[in-house]
Amino acid sequence: MGQTMTDDLPLAGLKVIDCGSFIAAPVAATVLADFGADVVKIEPPSGEPYRRDDPTVGIPPSDHPYNYIVDNRSKRAITLDLKAEAGQKVLHRMLASADVFVTNAPFPARERLKVRYQDMKDLYPRLIYASVTAYGETGPEADRTGFDSTALWARTGLMDLCKPAPDSAPTRSLPGMGDHPTAISMVAAIMTALYRRERTGKGGEVATNLMANGLWWNAIWNQAALCGADVQGRPPREAADNPMHNLYACADGRWFHMVMITKPDRFKAVAHAIGLDHLADDPRFQDMASRKAHAPALIDAFDAVFRTKTWPEWKAIFTENRFTFGEIGTVNDIAGDVQMRESGAIIPHPEPEKAGAALTVSSPFWLTDVEKRPPAMSPALGEHNDDVLAELGFSEADTQALRDGGAFG
Repeated sequence: MGQTMTDDLPLAGLKVIDCGSFIAAPVAATVLADFGADVVKIEPPSGEPYRRDDPTVGIPPSDHPYNYIVDNRSKRAITLDLKAEAGQKVLHRMLASADVFVTNAPFPARERLKVRYQDMKDLYPRLIYASVTAYGETGPEADRTGFDSTALWARTGLMDLCKPAPDSAPTRSLPGMGDHPTAISMVAAIMTALYRRERTGKGGEVATNLMANGLWWNAIWNQAALCGADVQGRPPREAADNPMHNLYACADGRWFHMVMITKPDRFKAVAHAIGLDHLADDPRFQDMASRKAHAPALIDAFDAVFRTKTWPEWKAIFTENRFTFGEIGTVNDIAGDVQMRESGAIIPHPEPEKAGAALTVSSPFWLTDVEKRPPAMSPALGEHNDDVLAELGFSEADTQALRDGGAFG
């Protein structure tokens, strides 16, 4: 596995094998690549299923593989048939110099393909084996397959508690919505294991799972339930008990979230700023208890006044008065969002013609004085077979023998 041009990045020289599919495990490797790691993605000869994601089932159609562009950037890709002895030969040549092996293959598939931790730990004691599962490494459902929509979003109560009203249907998740944060958990686990290896010289297995990440997302309400609290679904917006912590629509149809919870005594300032002067001294609204008791009346008043101006007008007023608020954006706002670009959350893509976009989403953490690797185009299926094999020391004759032996299907 060869060194790419990332010598000045903190993970330069780190060699990572991405033997995962879909999102959570591969994205963990992608983030490592952002910081300089040399990541080689192994796929079956037919390609991993994520390359063939069906664009007709609620997924926006595009001429560009946007899912692969963001989730598998800055990697090299090879095809291997790990069921074949020749494919195993290549894998173990890679493992001999690898630092990290990432997979989310189901346990039966890992056993069949000989990519379990126990298949590697004695041969490669410095290797960090990173395992992502749906429901955990142990327990009666450890072998159960799942996606973030099922194991993270549905199983852990998020789908139930995030619905807009108690009698609403459960709220559906978006593709990869839980996978991407789970990948960051795996990055943290890998880096912790690498730190331990620096101190002890020993590798080891690290693990995370979608269910555990979903529980962690909602840890406050989950702990409430564990402490015996009766956790109920939130009432509809119109019946919220805190009008100062609610959603409102503007004249142009845009919505925003007003969040006045750290300084609830600023009600008078809010009332004067938004043109409700006659309510500023209304005894019904002078403290949190009274506002809660008369919440429907105050929500109605807020609804009426906020529909009199557009969102840019209200944003200017809220900003001038240093009120806490959040515009409810849409994905179509992102390209023009100056704060997202200048903070580095959205970054230029150096190959816009190939990617079909001038911008892409950055991984969500930064190191001072470190510029992440510019996001290279995601690799085509088997694009780097010859390069990787040559770096591993296989001659042309060796490569042909591997090909004849079915290493590449």
